[in-house]
Amino acid sequence: MHIENSVAFVTGANRGIGRAFVDALLERGATRIYAAARDRTSLDSLALLDPRVRIIELDVRNPAHTRAAATQARDVSLLINNAGILSVGGPADVSLSAVRDDMETNFFGTLQVINAFVPVLEQRHGAIVNMLTLVALASMPALAAYNASKAAALSLTQSFRADLGKRGIAVHGVFPGAVDTDMIRTFEMPKTPAIDVARATLDGIEAGEEDIFPDPMSRQVYSAWRQDHKAVERQFAAM
Repeated sequence: MHIENSVAFVTGANRGIGRAFVDALLERGATRIYAAARDRTSLDSLALLDPRVRIIELDVRNPAHTRAAATQARDVSLLINNAGILSVGGPADVSLSAVRDDMETNFFGTLQVINAFVPVLEQRHGAIVNMLTLVALASMPALAAYNASKAAALSLTQSFRADLGKRGIAVHGVFPGAVDTDMIRTFEMPKTPAIDVARATLDGIEAGEEDIFPDPMSRQVYSAWRQDHKAVERQFAAM
């Protein structure tokens, strides 16, 4: 699809990659961008950014919210599922409530938003973008809940791709490496600016790439994973 003249809906748009998507979509000439987040006040700066930006309060874990959002945004052609949370803790010590929180947002939230917007996107042969992560392919033990939720979201992405392709809707999975956002602010490693990830993702959408690796780290790791996925698993296990 073409980003220019598209109408996009971005979840988790108040900061990080979500905020970068709003900026990148404006750069590319999107007609309208619905910027959504749980806390409407956190979107105030976006409301002043450009008249093409529309603000929507959305908790992706709340089915009533997702249905209301799809009702308000009936002209959407590009859905970007970016909202997510990350809980820190290994598989033996992370709390069950933290695991549930990550699954509720990263998996069930994505599922609910997609299901709410399918009738809208089907009318326009639109596209869905699910922001995943490299740890959906190989787990880091200290991120046990996050790994599991994103691996589940990857499986969900593939299922929707097979199902919705028959209905004219493209489904893209995006696998960034370390991105310079608040989510991993305390992690000491090279990080890609969020705006670079957003721009590369839009490039991938326009090129029709089903799986998008939008930064140098993700491309390098994916190349290694294709050659020897067990070696990448061991590499991530040591982090």
